[in-house]
Amino acid sequence: MSVIMEGYDTILIGSLFGYPAYQRKFGNYFPATNNYQIDGKWQAALGSGPVGGSVIGAFINGFLIQRFGFRPAFMVGLVLMTAFIFISFFGNTIELQVVGQVLCGVPWGIFATIGPAYASEICPMSLRAYLTAYTNMCFAIGQFIGAGVLQSLIDRGDEWSFRIPFAIQWLWPPFLIVASVFIPESPWWLVRHGRFEEAERSVSRLMSKAEKPAARSVVAMMVHTNEIEKSTTTGTSYLDCFRGTDLRRTEIACVVFLGQITCGAQFAYSATYFFQQAGLNPDNAYKLGLGGTAIAFIGTILSWGLMRIAGRKHIYLSGMIGMATCLFIIGFLTLAKGSQNAVWGQAALCIIWLLCFSLSVGPVGWAIPAEVSSTRLRSKTVVLARNSYYIVQVGANIIQPYMMNPTEWNWKGKTGFFWFGWTVLTIVWVIFRMPETKGRTFEELDLMFAAKVSTRKFAKYKVDAFEGERGGVLESEEKENNSNKD
Repeated sequence: MSVIMEGYDTILIGSLFGYPAYQRKFGNYFPATNNYQIDGKWQAALGSGPVGGSVIGAFINGFLIQRFGFRPAFMVGLVLMTAFIFISFFGNTIELQVVGQVLCGVPWGIFATIGPAYASEICPMSLRAYLTAYTNMCFAIGQFIGAGVLQSLIDRGDEWSFRIPFAIQWLWPPFLIVASVFIPESPWWLVRHGRFEEAERSVSRLMSKAEKPAARSVVAMMVHTNEIEKSTTTGTSYLDCFRGTDLRRTEIACVVFLGQITCGAQFAYSATYFFQQAGLNPDNAYKLGLGGTAIAFIGTILSWGLMRIAGRKHIYLSGMIGMATCLFIIGFLTLAKGSQNAVWGQAALCIIWLLCFSLSVGPVGWAIPAEVSSTRLRSKTVVLARNSYYIVQVGANIIQPYMMNPTEWNWKGKTGFFWFGWTVLTIVWVIFRMPETKGRTFEELDLMFAAKVSTRKFAKYKVDAFEGERGGVLESEEKENNSNKD
């Protein structure tokens, strides 16, 4: 639910760029466009500033979780969020708006990295993908609420049209602070700190009544997995994420998250502003933006069914190909200058892009980093992966306004060609470097990475955890061995 709050928060600034009252308050009048526009440098600062804060928050979160656990770290983020909203709400200059967004980025970084890591540690394997992917749905829910609030206030001409959306941010933290008192601590975190009795109680809280007698055996499995990882990794620091077999796991987690940027997210998620620059009036542009967030919500629900029948890699790759196609056609349609039909076609393709993203790269991009990381380094691997995302997002947020702003580069739909190129590069990486993790326990993944199983063989690899490093065989090899025995 904190990620719902983050999804709501993060959609505000990107959407307010095209908000008439916000433009008049913080922008300048440009006779060439007969309208107010926020300067490209301030758009870049408002877009990239929160990302810088999120990087800091994510790194802080890695240390907080390791030392104090998930629940205390979560509470710290909520307190900071409540305090920093004041700056955005009361800020009367563009400089204060930037400061407020940078500081709000700190708790956003905490929430975004707690979500998938905590989800993967409190649920059974059969639910792991759904709950980690649900993080993406939470973003979509928050963005849908934010788009609805903005749409309802767009006709209001005074400053409350953008101050009310900022004030609504305060509705979330009080409820979540109360709720956080009752959430169980991660049993994996308790096992890593030798608190086995507390881990058993935490696991018991997460089980149905009929399953509670098995709590001790579940904790025993966690202890066994932790011991395996201790024998294959050297520690639990950030540097350990780049040593031995964990280097490959960190690469996969980071690039999977980066794919959520290189697929053109900054372009598609600033679609409201793009629609306006393409020639749609603000009312229609915000209605389309609202419809896009609804599509993203529906797509994430449908992705749960896809993850049940298809592998992570196939879903991720198919989504990338679909988004690349949309971006290329959007760029091509820009050549039809002055055509209103072409503008609506580009708008439709942006909606299709959002559907492809929410069916694939969006939810699966949250599930894979939590799955592929070792349990001892999970919080730090997710932090590094998310921070890789944030760092690239800074660059994307800086150049995206310049590409779209009519007073700067004024590329409009041609921006689609730029992101198409990056999407193709990501597709190449997915084909050769992303392993298939569907249906694998954390113990199996530890042994497979320790055995340096190739990406091509990952999906069919068979693991016997009790045979140590001899445990892995390919399914085809197993059949051949059985045939020889017969």
